[in-house]
Amino acid sequence: MAVQIPFSTISQIDKDTVVEDIFFTGLLQQCQVNQAAPQWLKDLRQQSKSWLSRLSVPTKKDEDWRFIDLSALTAGKFVTPRNIVGAFRETPISETENSRLVFINGIYNDELSNLAGLPQGIYVGSLNNLPDHYDAAKYFAKQPGADAFTALNTAGGDDVAVVWLDKNVVVETPIHLIFIADGETEASFAQPRTLIVAEIGSSISVLEEYFGTGEYFTNAVTEIFVQSNSRVNHTRLQQESDLSYHIGKTAVSQERDSHYTINEINLGAKLFRHNPEMWQQGEQTETNLNGLTVATGEQISDTHSIIALSKPHGTTNQLHKCIISDRAHTIFNGKVFVPKEAQLTDATQLNRNLMLSPKARVDTKPELQITADNVKCAHGATVSQLEAEEIFYLRSRGLSEDDANQLLIDAFAKEIIDRLPLESLRNRITQTIEQKIKH
Repeated sequence: MAVQIPFSTISQIDKDTVVEDIFFTGLLQQCQVNQAAPQWLKDLRQQSKSWLSRLSVPTKKDEDWRFIDLSALTAGKFVTPRNIVGAFRETPISETENSRLVFINGIYNDELSNLAGLPQGIYVGSLNNLPDHYDAAKYFAKQPGADAFTALNTAGGDDVAVVWLDKNVVVETPIHLIFIADGETEASFAQPRTLIVAEIGSSISVLEEYFGTGEYFTNAVTEIFVQSNSRVNHTRLQQESDLSYHIGKTAVSQERDSHYTINEINLGAKLFRHNPEMWQQGEQTETNLNGLTVATGEQISDTHSIIALSKPHGTTNQLHKCIISDRAHTIFNGKVFVPKEAQLTDATQLNRNLMLSPKARVDTKPELQITADNVKCAHGATVSQLEAEEIFYLRSRGLSEDDANQLLIDAFAKEIIDRLPLESLRNRITQTIEQKIKH
């Protein structure tokens, strides 16, 4: 049974939202219908399209969107590219050289993908080629919760990346899903969609990466189903262009004795919003959320998470860190729901923010809503600057001021970066952050 949450993320149409209605309608008109898609998917897309017609783009009047102004996004003229070209940047992730799936502007690219290193018992590929014995209709668009951008993706998405593990299959090779956006010649629009199913007793590590060039709007949705006694280690890397808009959702359902970890790294985009939504639907379930956001210039980066427990002995641990400089703005809103049925829950949530500029802005709101009476729960948030005493100590040991500052910044980020499962990715992220801060 789906976990019920006491709030709505849906914005209904009213007299003040004519522009937003035109925005959604314009995007849907460009979406191409995949005639080769199964009938259940065509019907589902039509249902979502009908439902979306009654919704509007969220505004600052909506509580969950009150710190973000989407007027620049809705004023943009985004088109769905007809000719998929795009330049592919060879990934420096050596561990995934033979286990990568590439999508350009939301469309699967067989030529750039390489799945030679995968074992038996796993399917990685496009939904269009999914073998018949996998019942995707049972999982696709079946997560709890709803919002307008997810409905837009369901209604107008074209292709779907699928990772499906058979029962008791353990995959040592990490899977790399690469989503490239090409907005060099014109402002483009893409809707990547990912479906990951880990059947009973299986285990996998997945890296989901987003990057691109030029101006574009990415509306991404990832659905993950972690069945009983299975494990999914999920890394989400967002490194979009400085001219782009990225709105994404990661919805995860977990059954009894399952383990799910997300390592979220957010570095790019002009405006970024991610909604991780975790639904613990079995006893003795473990959920870990590790997040790192680095925002510079005038970037806006927003993370709104939901962790909903419904059974006893659930465990969840969330640590989200932000590094903010210049005139950048970061938002964190984390909600943890512990109903009466979720006794003996152990839940912790912490948001830590490091401000490098007096003009930077942080809005943080960790929340716990608890009705169970036998739980161990804690939450908190901190906002700080580089400590003058620490900088003085490092300079007294021969470091320059810039090197001392960078060392402290690296130490702040290291706690999250060290949790990434791939060494080459850890090195790459560390170098990227150093370049981004110094720029």
